[in-house]
Amino acid sequence: MNEMSKTNAAVMRTPLGRVRGLGSAKSGTHHWWMQRVTSIALLPLTLWFVVSMLSLAGASFAQTRAFLAWPVNAVLMLALIGLTFHHIAAGLQVVVEDYVRKDMQRIAALLVIKGGCWLMALVCAFAVLRVAFT
Repeated sequence: MNEMSKTNAAVMRTPLGRVRGLGSAKSGTHHWWMQRVTSIALLPLTLWFVVSMLSLAGASFAQTRAFLAWPVNAVLMLALIGLTFHHIAAGLQVVVEDYVRKDMQRIAALLVIKGGCWLMALVCAFAVLRVAFT
């Protein structure tokens, strides 16, 4: 195809046809849905957490340990931790992608955010499991 044919073909395409397959539109919908799903899942988990912590106010370590040793409570706490840090990472990723223009700074910021969220989630999960099973 010569250069003139390429130009004519580009002019005859609709704006949607010219941008289809370009950019981050392929993964943007999934990212948006995951933020909504984690938000919805965090609502009952956060309510459970607040009610649980209010009921444990003033409790001894042994009572708190017994609370976390019950498998349902341990699983709910681990789910809360995992979803919270996933939601935080997804939200901060959107902020960085929207406002950090330089590619290297954006990549570095995203790596720090993802790594930091993973590290904090692992530390929290370890703490829950350590209290529950000691």
